[in-house]
Amino acid sequence: MSSNPLKTLTDLNCPPNIIEHSKAVSRKALRIGSNFMDNNGSYVDLKLVETGAMLHDIGRIKTHSIKHAVVGAEILRNLNFPEEIVNITLKHIGAGIPSDEAEILELPPGDYMPCTLEEKIVAHADNLMNGTIEVNIDFVSKKWEKKFGKNHPSIYRLKKLDKELIK
Repeated sequence: MSSNPLKTLTDLNCPPNIIEHSKAVSRKALRIGSNFMDNNGSYVDLKLVETGAMLHDIGRIKTHSIKHAVVGAEILRNLNFPEEIVNITLKHIGAGIPSDEAEILELPPGDYMPCTLEEKIVAHADNLMNGTIEVNIDFVSKKWEKKFGKNHPSIYRLKKLDKELIK
């Protein structure tokens, strides 16, 4: 395992557009994480956020399907990355996927909901990037409504995550 996530991506021949997207997500995630600072330091591990954001789409070197999160987590496990990084990658899809929806999407059995603050930050930073362009929650909501339908539970989760993280 390289301690440099950019080197890991380049060593695995990750496409340049995915690397640029990951850099943009990392910058956005660090900005969101800075909302959780106090006078004594931080409530969030910003190094973990930065690394997790850089590696969140590593599975796209093998697939662009929703399964890229599972594939990416497996790649990172095989490279001996810490489980915290593996989980950020595994749980970064949308605003999380509960086990019942995961089954419908034909993902391996499990709960793909971000639980830690770092997992939530990376997932939402990814939501708020369209490639390398930062977008707002209204843009994302409208995009998801077109894709999934107006009352899909993922839209509720998206708005809840936004309310929790964006101050």
